[in-house]
Amino acid sequence: MNGFGYLRPGTLQEAAEAYAAHPGARYLAGGTNLVDLVKLGVEQPTVLIDVGRLPLDTIEELPDGSLRAGATVRNSDLAADPRVRDRWPALSQALLSGASAQLRNAATTGGNLLQRTRCPYFQDLGKPCNKREPGSGCGARDGVHRDHAVLGHSAQCIATHPSDMAVALAALDAQVELYGPEGTRRLPVADFHRLPGEHPERDTWIRPGELITAVLLPAATAGVPSAYRKARDRASYAFALASVAVALRVADGIVDQVGIAFGGLAHRPWRARHTELALLGAPATPDAFEGAVALELAHAEPLRDNAYKVSLARNLALDVLNRLAPATATA
Repeated sequence: MNGFGYLRPGTLQEAAEAYAAHPGARYLAGGTNLVDLVKLGVEQPTVLIDVGRLPLDTIEELPDGSLRAGATVRNSDLAADPRVRDRWPALSQALLSGASAQLRNAATTGGNLLQRTRCPYFQDLGKPCNKREPGSGCGARDGVHRDHAVLGHSAQCIATHPSDMAVALAALDAQVELYGPEGTRRLPVADFHRLPGEHPERDTWIRPGELITAVLLPAATAGVPSAYRKARDRASYAFALASVAVALRVADGIVDQVGIAFGGLAHRPWRARHTELALLGAPATPDAFEGAVALELAHAEPLRDNAYKVSLARNLALDVLNRLAPATATA
C-alpha cells in the first residue's frame, strides 16, 4: 500500500477546502469500497479526508413530507427506519439485499452511491481497463463478461454499477444533495451516474471537490406501493445479475403513477422511461405490463455471453409489476 495523509475536518467547508488543497485526495466515510480499492492499488489517494464524524448522520422528516437521510447514515439504519419501511419499502428491501449485515453497519448512504464497479478487469492492475486507465482497452469486451452491461454500454466500457440502493432511489424519484465550492445543489439520483461513452473513468456528474451531504426521498412517492427484487448467483452477499425497483399506483384499474429502474444491466441504475411512458394511463394488466417492459428491453445490446440478462430482467419486472398491481388497485 502506498503512503497517504489523513485529515479529519470539523465542518463541510473545511472538508471542501482540504479537498481542493490536496490534489489526489479522496473523501472517506465507511470505507467499505474505497479501502478495498486502496489495498488493490486501484485507488492511490494522496490524502484521505475523513468525513465520517461530520453532522451528516441523521434521518429527518421535512415539513413537506419528504425524508432527508444524511450522507453518513449507515445502510442498516436507513433500511430499518420505520418511515422508510412504511412509505418507501423498495428502498428498505434494496438495502437489505445488499452485502452482509456487518457491511451494512459500516457502509454509508453517500458512499453507497459512490461505490465503483466490481468488474474484475477494473480491480486487477494486470488487466486492461479504460475505467481505471483510460486508453488501455476494455478486457471484458472480448473476455469474461457474463455479469456485464446490456444497456447503455460503449466500446470503451461494459461495466455495471453495483449498488442496490441506487436502483431503488432512482425508481422513487429521490434526489442527491451535494455541497462544494459553489455551494449546495441537488440532482435526481436517476441522473447522478454517467453512462460510459468515451470517458468511462467518470462515474458520476459530481463536480471537483463536491461532497454528498444527503439523499432526499420525495413526498410524491411516499406511500406509493413499491418493491425491489434481485436475481444473483447465490442467495446472499452477491451483486445483482439483474434487479428491478418498481413504484406503482393504480386507480380504477388504470396506472396513474409509476417509476421503474433496473440494476445490474448498465453503467448506472437504468430508469425505464420507455416502460413508464407506455404504462402511465394504461390498464394495469399483465398484457400491458409485458408490452411496456418489452419496449425498454428492445434497446438492449447484449454481448456474447450475457444475453440471458434481458429475459431475466423482463421476468423480474413483470413479476414485481403483477404483484404490486392487485395490492395498489384500491390504494
